[in-house]
Amino acid sequence: MAASMMGQLVSPLENGHHVWEDQSFIKWNKRDAHVTLRCHESIEGSLKYWYERNKVNFMVSNSAPWNDDAVPEALDSAALWIKGLPFVESLSGYWKFYLASTPGNVPLNFYHTAFQDSEWKTLPVPSNWQMHGFDRPIYTNVEYPFPLDPPFVHVDNPTGCYRTDFVIPKEWKGRRILLHFEAVDSAFCAWINGVPVGYSQDSRLPAEFEITDYCNPCGTDKKNVLAVQVFRWSDGSYLEDQDHWWLSGIHRDVLLLSKPQTISSNRIWLRISLMQTYRQDFIIEKDLFVFNFLVEVKIDDSQETSKDSVLDNFTIEAALFDSGSWNSSGGSADLLSSNVANLKLDLSPRTVLGFRDYLLVGRLEVPRLWSAEQPNLYTLVVILKDTSGNIVDCESCLVGIRQVSKAPKQLLVNGHPITIRGVNRHEHHPRLGKTNIESCMVKDLVLMKQYNINAVRNSHYPQHPRWYELCDMFGMYMIDEANIETHGFDYTGHVKHPTLEPSWATAMLDRVMGMVERDKNHACIISWSLGNESGYGPNHSALAGWVRGKDPSRLLHYEGGGSRTPSTDIICPMYMRVWDIVKIAKDPNETRPLILCEYSHAMGNSNGNIHEYWEAIEGTFGLQGGFIWEWVDQGLLKDSADGTKHWAYGGDFGDVPNDLNFCLNGLVWPDRTPHPAMHEVKYVYQPIKVSFSEGTLKITNTHFYETTKALEFSWAAHGDGCELGSGNLSLPLIEPQKTFHIELQSAPWHTLWASSSAEEFFLTISAKLLHATCWVEAGHVISSTQVQLPAKREFVPHVIKTKDTTFLKEILGDTLKVGQQNAWEIILNLKMGTVESWKVEGVPLMTKGIFPCFWRAPTDNDKGGGASSYLSKWQAAHIDNLHYITKSCSVQNMTDHLVKVAVVFLGVPNSGDGSGVEDTNALIEIDVIYTIYGSGDVVVECNVRPSSNLPPLPRVGVEFHLEKSIDQIKWYGRGPFECYPDRKAAAHVGVYEQKVSDLHVPYIVPGECSGRADVRWVTFQNKDGLGIYASIYGSSPPMQLNASYYTTAELDRATHNEDLIRGDDIEVHLDHKHMGLAGDDSWSPCVHDKYLIPPVPSSFSIRLSPITAATSGHDIYKSQLQL
Repeated sequence: MAASMMGQLVSPLENGHHVWEDQSFIKWNKRDAHVTLRCHESIEGSLKYWYERNKVNFMVSNSAPWNDDAVPEALDSAALWIKGLPFVESLSGYWKFYLASTPGNVPLNFYHTAFQDSEWKTLPVPSNWQMHGFDRPIYTNVEYPFPLDPPFVHVDNPTGCYRTDFVIPKEWKGRRILLHFEAVDSAFCAWINGVPVGYSQDSRLPAEFEITDYCNPCGTDKKNVLAVQVFRWSDGSYLEDQDHWWLSGIHRDVLLLSKPQTISSNRIWLRISLMQTYRQDFIIEKDLFVFNFLVEVKIDDSQETSKDSVLDNFTIEAALFDSGSWNSSGGSADLLSSNVANLKLDLSPRTVLGFRDYLLVGRLEVPRLWSAEQPNLYTLVVILKDTSGNIVDCESCLVGIRQVSKAPKQLLVNGHPITIRGVNRHEHHPRLGKTNIESCMVKDLVLMKQYNINAVRNSHYPQHPRWYELCDMFGMYMIDEANIETHGFDYTGHVKHPTLEPSWATAMLDRVMGMVERDKNHACIISWSLGNESGYGPNHSALAGWVRGKDPSRLLHYEGGGSRTPSTDIICPMYMRVWDIVKIAKDPNETRPLILCEYSHAMGNSNGNIHEYWEAIEGTFGLQGGFIWEWVDQGLLKDSADGTKHWAYGGDFGDVPNDLNFCLNGLVWPDRTPHPAMHEVKYVYQPIKVSFSEGTLKITNTHFYETTKALEFSWAAHGDGCELGSGNLSLPLIEPQKTFHIELQSAPWHTLWASSSAEEFFLTISAKLLHATCWVEAGHVISSTQVQLPAKREFVPHVIKTKDTTFLKEILGDTLKVGQQNAWEIILNLKMGTVESWKVEGVPLMTKGIFPCFWRAPTDNDKGGGASSYLSKWQAAHIDNLHYITKSCSVQNMTDHLVKVAVVFLGVPNSGDGSGVEDTNALIEIDVIYTIYGSGDVVVECNVRPSSNLPPLPRVGVEFHLEKSIDQIKWYGRGPFECYPDRKAAAHVGVYEQKVSDLHVPYIVPGECSGRADVRWVTFQNKDGLGIYASIYGSSPPMQLNASYYTTAELDRATHNEDLIRGDDIEVHLDHKHMGLAGDDSWSPCVHDKYLIPPVPSSFSIRLSPITAATSGHDIYKSQLQL
């Protein structure tokens, strides 16, 4: 009877109606959304489960796989997540799989038990089928991969057919059976033993179906056949136009859940619902901090038994246990003794909105509050007992006691206006796509915590259930976002946004409700989001109304419609400029806090200007932080022709349409190796702030809950790059939001500073953890700041202390040869005005140079903006194609002790046809004067006169090429990592040493990279110590340095890092000025004015010298300092 009724209900699936193209048909026979179920037989079983499940720390992340070994690891994780749950079985494993080209080509009756699938291939579940050779991945940012004609999708709709089988454990006899899909992309229907059991959409939330009546009797060995049909495209796809890869299939685990039945066949079990507002009531009683709380328990009763009848046959109890005490028990925790509160059933009449069924009440004195700084957790266990006192059902969850509220221009957690140091995170694995692994999620959290990130926005959909537990445990504030994005509608004039169409309201609301009902018990969630980039309309008002009515204990977030609509409690713009967010924060009529939902677009070599955002955030009331876009480069592993693998982006799979490498916006590479910009993020996000002014060092603890008790402070002093002293810094305890002052005269480094003759004196203050945490081992540095102390005396510009050293000079035709026998030799081409050769002790060093240079390999940010982009303007002005001709070159002076050569270069557009170039076409004129001393020093003076009609220049400097063996580089400047004029706050000034090959930063799409800012001097040497020294000279400011085996032209040519062809020499750039990287976004020219290079005259000087193993760069540099 039930089977026949099921068949009638599902008839639209079988009678020609395309339910996957009907926005009003979003689910069938699907159970209501609820929190994750973890049924046990006893309290002890529940506590033991959480005791084991909470044993996770940074060591787990060390085994995170990113290549092919991730495939079996995903199956292992699926098994791990249900370990210790006696009434949950995972169906993960290899299923039979067939991919049909369209729904109409699905094998007939493939869901029947007798269907022969022996010829089908296998596919791991969970997985995305495109990551296993079926179909192809597609990456788009905005555009839909199919014609925009809602709710219809084009005929080419690949459809996956899955089959597997299972046996119900004999221990489950007499219990109800649920089939639970954690997530399937994009729509699917399921059959058990040939009987259709349900249909669902929403690619990021669970779908659960009752299958008790369709399974073979428990206790027999007869297998049950599960068949699933998955549609790549559905009407639901119109609500899932997020900026990520379109990937399909059963990408999260499939579970069998078992719940009890009563002897009267009433199907009863409980669900826990800890809605934050209703369960939290903080009060003070006689100076005692007391926490009153409520727990909602829903009894699912298919017979609709009255409340009184249920209570005649059952009792409901709950207990709260202190999970934190388990960690200090040394592995022998008495779990039951950690009970700190018991809850009792409250039968008094209530009118609290949102509560249904049964309420349990309790109180806890002096609770340990949850925050990202102190993620204290409890375990709640709710028990259903029969009249004999036997446990019928036992459910549990982690509980974080905390309060989210708002005040004028502030988001408060436990009464404090926290700062959001956040990042956006897509679920992404380079080998698995959207499938998750425990160690990989832990790796993300470990890195986030280590780099001072304290908040994550789930962009742009609910994520794996385990992710929320880990954020609860590690301490991470979260915005949980509904799986709604309709960005592609923005660029069509003939189709309304779904938010304006009543026919889409149910589908949109279902997604929001499903998210809230599943995730509502997680302390980490401080705000719900209605989705992303979906316009704004009446449907959003309906969504906001439901969420606020259901859960007023959290804030509501939605950026669409201009980020200031009535449907958001947070002003949450994306990519708004610094000056604009300050303006909003200072608007007296705006009472909401401003938190950037997306900012500092991390596409390639980016994240410039981020320190300016944080200067504004930390100095402006009403600004509370933001979420960087985004966490990880969404590159997918792809096999190369030579058998190696590389990270691919849009278009690499033949996917059309595509948005190329716009998926590569991460702070970390796909394997979670941090980009250099992560250092800047860690710096601006660091909780201990240090500043120096007017003789006073200020150390501020910006935490809201943590004191500095768990930190060890240290100091280090450097003069001109040399360490002068260091030590531990004894400080009194600094309370949260407090500052400690140290006067220079009483500081432990004062004597060093007072007695130092250094031109520059830098002081570094660091704070490291005294003890290990779940996310890092002891000794981890959480904050490090370098400040410059004032010089005690004035220094005049750098000059060479010349000696009356004679040297050989010879002019032969167009060649000038100078040198000292067996020491050094320079050959200068007097026709071209360039160095043809530079040798030290007979060893060739410089192969060609020294040329002016104004071009850099464009970064992604340089390319953004179409015709208005920097790249387009440079190309239009021919800066990308400059050819330098020598207008004149002459020997100006030649004595026994020096030779002076004057050259005038003209930068003209290169016609490419070898024809002559007129001087009148010159875009830039450069005067270069070489002064060669008998010591071997060469001072290069440059005077640059660009045409005033040019756009801002990429760089102003010189270029030369060194022999490839000159691969040891040491510099005094900022480092040790890559840094640029607008991204250098984290890079301390010091002396650093690396190999040239290690300087290269392997961004997936090559471009300008590997720079080092504020360089005073640099040496290039071979393994024997022979080489060239270069430094600033005269009154010239520090330089921007770059050295690479890849030429600028090669970095511009290659579209993938692995395509780069290494050159035969080393290309070196010493820049007087280098344009900033930008990063406010990547689709408009947005380098801040102070980091642009206007086309105006400029002058600078560089000193070059031969160097041997017996000489140091520091000594040469010091020799030119004049007191």
